[in-house]
Amino acid sequence: MQDDLASLKARLREHNDLESAASLLRWDQATYMPSGGAGARGRQLATLERLAHDRIADPEIGQLLDKVDAALRRGDETPTTAALVRVARRDHERATRVPSAFVSEFANHRAETYELWTRARPENDFSRICPKLEKTVELSRTYASFFAPYEHVADPLIDDADPGMNASTVRALFAELRRELVPLVRAMTSVPPADDRCLFQTFAEEDQLAFGQMLAGRFGYDFVRGRQDKTHHPFMTKFSLGDVRITTRVRADDLSEALFSTLHEAGHAIYEQNIDVSFEASPLGQGASAGIHESQSRLWENLVGRSRPFWKAFYPSLQKLFPGQLGAVSLETFYRAINKVARSLIRTNADEVTYGLHVIMRFDFELDLLEGKLAVRDLPEAWRERFRADFGIVPETDSDGVLQDVHWYDGFVGGAFQGYALGNLMSAQFFEAAVMAHPDLPHEIESGRFDTLRGWLATNVHRHGRMYLPAELVEKATGKELGIAPYIAYLRTKYGELYPI
Repeated sequence: MQDDLASLKARLREHNDLESAASLLRWDQATYMPSGGAGARGRQLATLERLAHDRIADPEIGQLLDKVDAALRRGDETPTTAALVRVARRDHERATRVPSAFVSEFANHRAETYELWTRARPENDFSRICPKLEKTVELSRTYASFFAPYEHVADPLIDDADPGMNASTVRALFAELRRELVPLVRAMTSVPPADDRCLFQTFAEEDQLAFGQMLAGRFGYDFVRGRQDKTHHPFMTKFSLGDVRITTRVRADDLSEALFSTLHEAGHAIYEQNIDVSFEASPLGQGASAGIHESQSRLWENLVGRSRPFWKAFYPSLQKLFPGQLGAVSLETFYRAINKVARSLIRTNADEVTYGLHVIMRFDFELDLLEGKLAVRDLPEAWRERFRADFGIVPETDSDGVLQDVHWYDGFVGGAFQGYALGNLMSAQFFEAAVMAHPDLPHEIESGRFDTLRGWLATNVHRHGRMYLPAELVEKATGKELGIAPYIAYLRTKYGELYPI
């Protein structure tokens, strides 16, 4: 078996290397590439992604998987090898269903659409990108068709991002979540909002970046194995366990933009940096799902980074960095400002309480687009109507509406958004379990120490990579199935001190 296993791992490494090279080109496109390179970049990505697809779909990988699997059944099984075979077989079998020509076509379309979006959003020109988005919906349906039969056309796309989930299970969970969030939002927005003017002054870009990077480093993001750059829409990407990068965007007139996007993306990166090093370049060497990944970014951004104990430790340093802007602003005023609950237009800037409603709305639109209930050309108006109904406000521009998120312009329509709300639920459940195991965690955070929390996450979540399905990982780490109760309890406890609920 060892020879077959070595051959299997070598072939899987080739696939990983090609995917990593494609990720590097996408990172470059989003950070430093001149706009004139867009056409060639689409072609280059199409070539690399077709080659990567052909590697994982190669029949010889299937044959090696069969041989190793047979040996495992004869008694040579180890948990890691068994998990590798299970995950690699899933990747292989899914790849064999998708034609190489489709992979190339979509990679090229994705690169072209992203480049067009970077111009259409600042110009508030949805009509310019509408034909591309129509093509994306068509290609998303085509991709789903490769996995028929299915209960819902979105199921293959959701399962790609969050294995084990489908439209039915997510809908049920979101319906339960929405029933809890709507009255909370209504209660909190029925009173005058917190004064957050302290966040909207002039803050030097270099100082903002330096402070965010300092906090990311204190959390545990290793800059020897990572870096931060600016982009249109913040993201994390990984080329190896030794090269995990984050990006941010900075606004001189909004302190929270770069600060919390840095903490968010650092959470993603810390997860990847703590995966078991023996999983390097294998299918096990990445996060378990979109939802698990978001649980880590939302945990560090919100449950830690927007907590009162955290700012007791770091607010004096921020005041020292910006004495003219924050020197006379009390900790309590600042804390209330960064936790202001208000109906807002932009998902990435939304508070913890309303954020879930932003995600649920996008998830619903994905299903409607894929089902053909909603035409792409009608999406801007549908967006405004849904915002009026759910938030009581209406975006004045498509830049603050349907154009604000990069996801539909840099990937499929379907499976793109549910992970954000699932991540919120998981973040509270993981944090609750960590505090139960280490009751002094809040005091450690107040002292600016994160080793215990990071260690618990590394042991119970990070190191496993894709060894477990998301539902198994949640239950293994927390002792119970995923549910909304810990998240709702967290919101009620934290915001009950700030708002009448």
